[in-house]
Amino acid sequence: MEKEALFKKIDRNADAIRSYRPLSEDEIKELDAYFKIGVTYSSNALEGNSLTLSETKVLLEDGITVGGKPIRDCYEATGHAKAYDFMLELARITDFTFTEKGVKRLHYLFYNGIDPEKAGQYRKGQVFIAGTEYVPPTADEVPRLTAAFIDDLNAKKGVLHPVELAAYAHRRLVDIHPFQDGNGRTARLLMNLILVNKGYCIVSIPPILRHDYITALQQAQRSNSPSDIALIQLIAECEIEAQKDYCRMFHIKLPDLPRDTLEK
Repeated sequence: MEKEALFKKIDRNADAIRSYRPLSEDEIKELDAYFKIGVTYSSNALEGNSLTLSETKVLLEDGITVGGKPIRDCYEATGHAKAYDFMLELARITDFTFTEKGVKRLHYLFYNGIDPEKAGQYRKGQVFIAGTEYVPPTADEVPRLTAAFIDDLNAKKGVLHPVELAAYAHRRLVDIHPFQDGNGRTARLLMNLILVNKGYCIVSIPPILRHDYITALQQAQRSNSPSDIALIQLIAECEIEAQKDYCRMFHIKLPDLPRDTLEK
């Protein structure tokens, strides 16, 4: 399905979901907790974290660690959960504006339990991304590029479809790679901040799609004919799955798109 057809389906689903809002305070609390566990598990699993979904749930809900699992994996889960809560806090600001401070705070909350000295701080040296030919910019370039990126996001937020803006924000952050580690998870939190702020569902990229996800990023970062198409499509399809999950929980019937739209 082409990009515009995916966006049309997403927007029709979103309209159906919004017709059932506002939710009660208890429903919002339950929903936030449900997606926090799923997103924390999937985002960490994409980076090699060994905690399962059920282990992540027990850790976040009951504070019980799993015997035999690396302590770093537990810190990644608890840190991501704190960053997730902050992401929702920002996303629910009506006139939200992107800032470097906000992005740094997302990283700080995620990474503080792992390395307090590097949490929320731009990297000081060169980094390399395994499995790709793409080389991130030098550390000296990071402050300037990140500031320009934030300005760019604020300029584009009223122009691009929110799903496309989310994909763009994700890709540009991992392009710059401003932090020593944790860039992918920070990028996925930023992506979801944009989606939630515009009334869409939280997106999880399941570990089973890791190969497709990495390939999409590689296509966006290649030196010859770079393209964001695959990444946009992947995130759009994950948004549709999140909408289906949301509707399953609230017994909402999603509208059917005309066949000619689906075939495009």
